[in-house]
This record gives sequence, structure tokens and C-alpha cells, in this order.
Amino acid sequence: VFHQLGVKTLDELKQACEAGRVRELKGFGAKTEKTILDGIAIAATAGQRVYWAEADQIAHVLREHLQTCAGIERLELAGSYRRGRDTVGDLDLLIVASQPAAVMDCFGSFPGVADVLGRGDTKMSVRLSSGFQVDLRIVPRESFGAALQYFTGSKAHNVVLRGLAKQRGLKINEYGVFRVEGERETYVAGAAEEDVYGALDLPCFPPELREARREFEWAQAGPLPELVRLEDLRGDLHAHTLETDGRDTLEEMAEAARQRGLKYLAITDHSQRVTMAHGLDPKRLLAQWEQIDRLNDKLGRGFTVLKGVECDILEKGGLDLPDDVLAQADWVVASVHYGQKQPREQITKRIVEAIENPHVSCIAHPTGRLLNRREAYEVDLDAVFAAARRHGKLLELNANPMRLDLDDVACAAAKSHGILVAISTDAHQTEGLDDLRYGVLQARRGGLTKADVANTLTWPQL
Repeated sequence: VFHQLGVKTLDELKQACEAGRVRELKGFGAKTEKTILDGIAIAATAGQRVYWAEADQIAHVLREHLQTCAGIERLELAGSYRRGRDTVGDLDLLIVASQPAAVMDCFGSFPGVADVLGRGDTKMSVRLSSGFQVDLRIVPRESFGAALQYFTGSKAHNVVLRGLAKQRGLKINEYGVFRVEGERETYVAGAAEEDVYGALDLPCFPPELREARREFEWAQAGPLPELVRLEDLRGDLHAHTLETDGRDTLEEMAEAARQRGLKYLAITDHSQRVTMAHGLDPKRLLAQWEQIDRLNDKLGRGFTVLKGVECDILEKGGLDLPDDVLAQADWVVASVHYGQKQPREQITKRIVEAIENPHVSCIAHPTGRLLNRREAYEVDLDAVFAAARRHGKLLELNANPMRLDLDDVACAAAKSHGILVAISTDAHQTEGLDDLRYGVLQARRGGLTKADVANTLTWPQL
């Protein structure tokens, strides 16, 4: 495309596709041309928001840098980062400081800064070399809690909050909570977030819940749900090894999981349909399970490796491995990797049929989305939820930061259907096991508690 058509930009690529020039290239065709066109919109917006995990890395390094600044009394990050959204558009830093100018000088010296977009007495904005923007605000000590609440958002949550305040003769903004009496405004609270919410007789909502969905309803009904925490998880139910497309051995993955305090790990290498990953046929899979049996004998009590497989849901329907093989597994995750452009009804039927198979335990990454890269495929999630409830099956929240699938809204829907969610890493190397934290963050945004997550149970309980 670059060499023969001279395409250098997304706009030129779009024009070439619309003119039918791409399909004329060797190895391309009309179908590929349409796929490229469909993906251009995603590619165009991908640079505007980064994965939460990427924003977290920036936030961590930035915190370390600012700790060297003299005069900082308090520092917190707000915005969509604090709410744990799967992608983040920018970072908002709120700081209480005795020497604002010195703090801004220190901020401007951060090694990643490419441009200073603006600087005033209390606000400074920079663009990093990656193009990511970071805004710093110096706020008064008595307003810090109000500013943290305000700039954490979400906008919809704050609209509801301001409406409730108005009903009580109060006003809430980034400077505090004020009693309004005619033209007179009297400061009521603002130094701490708890005081801001407390002025309205509300609990201090976990940031992940602040989306104006059900948090106010829950607060009115009683205590807020106690959201799931990383330390609640006892196992990981989706991981790969060198046998297919993983980078580490069975023994290395098991030991890494054990060192992280987990009590069980499901090894779920790909089935044979995924040829690009050197997927396992029945003979190789059964041999791996024999290896797992020997490893469990060696490990003894306290940690269990589960004999599992990530079994493909075939394009024509049905599963990639015979039932007599799947019957010997401890754990079977079924997934759609091929035929993702099929009509909604067809993809839904394939997934529901997989749920109906008695040997399937869970549906992996149920919508197939890849953040900033690929939209979810068309699937009737309500039908999937109903089938999962009917057959007592689980749905996965894939914790890979590029997937986070199910998303937060779908997690909430699964909870309302009474379906357990498995937070799994889909780890392809030992470091990938650390991705559980991203899955937990997403689960919290969906309002999931320990009781809603399958792998908070011991393996015998599960």
C-alpha cells in the first residue's frame, strides 16, 4: 500500500479504499479493502486515549518525580484515571503546596515533557513526548476534597450531586460546599471528599462507581456494596504456556502464580483450530494434562494446577475438540476467534450452543473487543446471559488491559442476571499474571462484590 499506492496518511488510505485501488493490489481484495475502511475510524481515535495500564505507568513515574519537589503537602490524581476507566484521555493532578511556583518548575522538568501548553498561578498543562496531556492544579487546603470530587467526576455523577445539593439549599463546586441564602454563600465543607458527600448525607462513593448508574440508588437503600478487591482473588482461570503461544513453561507459570499468593491456576492453551498459535490436538492436550498431573503430585497440597483448555467455538457451530476429551478437563473456556464478522444471530447462536455443552465451564472474552484496535463483534449479550444463567455457566472478565472484556456495563448486567464472573488474565507469560489488578478495577466499575466473582472461591468450592 505504501510502496505501490504511495499512501502515507489515514486520509490517503481512506481515499485509496473508496476509489477501489487497494483491492487491485496483489494479496488484497474487496473484503480486505472493506475491513481497512471499517478500521480507519478506530485507528483515527486510538491516539486520543491510552489504556488505563499505560496511564498508570505514567502516573507512577510522575508521582516519583514530584516527590522530589519541596512544598507539596498533598497530591492526588483525578479524572477518568481515578475512576478506573478502561481508557484515559489525560491525567489530572491536584496538589496542595506551600510553594506553588517551585512545584510547577519541578513539574515542567519532568523528563517526559515535550511542550508546556500553558502556565498560570494555579494551573499548568504539559504535553508529553507521547502526545499525552497532563494538567496540574494547585488548590487551597480547605478546597482539596471538593476539587478532588469535582475533577474525579464523572460529569453525569456530578450533575446528580449538584441537583441533590440544590434541593437542600446548598451549592457544590470545586471550591467546596456552600450554604446559599439569597446572595450570601457560606462555606460548609470541602477539605475532605468525605465531608463533601457527608454534607448531603451520602457515603463517599468509591471512584469506580461514580458514573450516575446505580450508586445513588444503592446509597438510598442502605450501605453501598463492598466491591471486590485484588486480595479477594484465589486463582486465575485462563493462562497459556509454551505449548501454544505462551512464552513460559508450565512449571514457570505455576510457580509464578504460587509466588503471587494464588491457590490455583488453570492452564488453558489453545485448541487445534488456532493454527497460528500451534493449537493442541487431542493427543498433545492429553499429554499436557498428564504432565499437569505429575506436576500436581510434585507440588503437593496448597496449590493446584487445573487441567484446562481454551477451546474454539467453530464458525459453523460446535466445539473444536470432541466431548470425550473435554470431559477429562477440570476447566474449559470456550472462545470465538474466527468468524467474528458473522451476523449477530449467528455469533449468538454459536456462543449459546457452547454454553449448552455440559463440558464448557466459561465463555472467554465474550465480545471479542480489543481496545483502540477492534470493536466488539455483534452478539446478543442478553441471550448469552440468559443461557449462562440457565446452565449455571460463567462469563469471563478478561483482565488483559487491551481487552477488559466483559466491559463494566456488561459486568453489571451479568450481576443483575445472577451470573458469576471469572476475572482471568489470559496470561501468555509470567508477568501477565499481574494483570488481575486491571480486571478487578473493571469489576469494581461494574459494581461486582466478592460474591459476584467466581475465583474468590477456593477451587473445591468452585
